[in-house]
Amino acid sequence: MSTTQPIKDRNDLELLKGYYRDVCPNPRNYALISTGINTALRISDILSLRWRDVCDLPFRSFRRHISIIERKTKKTACIAINRSLSQALSLYLNTLPAPCPEDYIFHKTYPETPDVPLSRSQAFRIIKRACSRLALPEHISCHSLRKTFGYHAWAAGANPTVLMVIYNHSSFSVTKRYLGIEQEDKDNIFLNLNL
Repeated sequence: MSTTQPIKDRNDLELLKGYYRDVCPNPRNYALISTGINTALRISDILSLRWRDVCDLPFRSFRRHISIIERKTKKTACIAINRSLSQALSLYLNTLPAPCPEDYIFHKTYPETPDVPLSRSQAFRIIKRACSRLALPEHISCHSLRKTFGYHAWAAGANPTVLMVIYNHSSFSVTKRYLGIEQEDKDNIFLNLNL
């Protein structure tokens, strides 16, 4: 059985983000992928998001944070909505005729079923379809989006303790395995830091 991996290569990440934005336009799917890589939420939590969680719909103004209770841990997560995420959600929101605050963001066909979220298997197929068409590594899944956030945060110099807190891990060794930090990643630090 293979282990899902983060998308480490920045070019691969840009290809995946751009697939549903540029190649096979689908604003919902683009927003789904953007939400995964910008929030570090599990797919079950992403699929449970409603418009009220991210946006004040009458003003079409995005909130500063997403605040939810994670399904798995039952802990409250407060996640800042960054520019990339607000742009992706805004692009998607602008394609919808008149969403209600209670509508799921990632729902089945609109407008027929805004009260029925996408299933995990449908989200998996959305990601796998893009990866297959782009010839990206086969070990990418919904959970890869969550791992990708942490990997790139770590690579950009994020404090490992903060990543442990974000992921609710008990130690950095767990976080390190989770992010797929390998010898190549360690080598790059030594080779690129010429003091």
